[in-house]
Amino acid sequence: MYLFLAFLALLTERVFGYPDWVYRLIGHPVTWIGALVSALDERWNKEGDTPPHRRLWGIVALAVVLAVAVSLSLVLESLLLAVPFGLILVVLVAASLPAQRSLEQHVEAVAAALETGGLPAARRSVSMIVGRDPENLDSPAVCRAAIESLAENFSDGIVAPAFWLGVGGLAGGAAYKAVNTADSMIGHRTDRHEAFGWASARFDDLVNLPASRLSGALFVAAACLVPGASPTRAIAAIRRDARYHRSPNAGWPEAAMAGALGVALAGPRSYGGHMIEARFMGEGGRTNLDVSDIRRALRLARVADALLIVIFGLAALAIWPA
Repeated sequence: MYLFLAFLALLTERVFGYPDWVYRLIGHPVTWIGALVSALDERWNKEGDTPPHRRLWGIVALAVVLAVAVSLSLVLESLLLAVPFGLILVVLVAASLPAQRSLEQHVEAVAAALETGGLPAARRSVSMIVGRDPENLDSPAVCRAAIESLAENFSDGIVAPAFWLGVGGLAGGAAYKAVNTADSMIGHRTDRHEAFGWASARFDDLVNLPASRLSGALFVAAACLVPGASPTRAIAAIRRDARYHRSPNAGWPEAAMAGALGVALAGPRSYGGHMIEARFMGEGGRTNLDVSDIRRALRLARVADALLIVIFGLAALAIWPA
């Protein structure tokens, strides 16, 4: 049932997305989890505490967030399955966890901004999906940042929620979203969150490991179907560059995307006024990117997403009772 749930959730979100009127009415699971993380951060992350004490409270905070997300999702799933057409309702809830349409829309907005509003508009648009300093980005760097975000969030925002839905049902998907949201909010190496966010950051690395490898493989497979993309270069980039990424997971989809398109992603960049020296993913690829490269990346991601849906559909059929 869980694989079937993941398949239907992906298919539903692919077609309908998360409606704006629903978001305005009740928010989104990520906003609910984020509110809890923020409250725990404010209450338990005290600046006067020692780093070991703050790390301990960070572990407790992550445990609380996970417990709330899993218990509420189990209760909700049980209640929904008890009513007529309850499976459809569970699918609709599960469809809020992957973010296929939202990711594409945000990346497409960067391309549209470059075409219609120029570099200032593109910087504002890309700042919605990346954490680096937008004022330092020229046009190729904006394109590179948008494609990197597409590759990394394809793994974190689409493949990983689907994977954990397939493993643990609604509770598995909710648990993943809880960890990933906590990491995005407090899993940073700053004075405030270095210790308190340690558990969230490390656990997020762990739960994203399967999806990052699967995402890289999906980009390789998609490159076989997208004209101009190269699966051979994608495999070579993964083998050569992925392990040098600052993240133990992001290097896989980013290197695969870079190699498939023949471009260089990542590399040196600025966060909060500090320059980060990092290796390029797709070393030796083009660095002078333009809007057409964003659209090529979107085509590759759409094909990879279609392959992901097919994989879950076939897996669900393969284990469906005779």
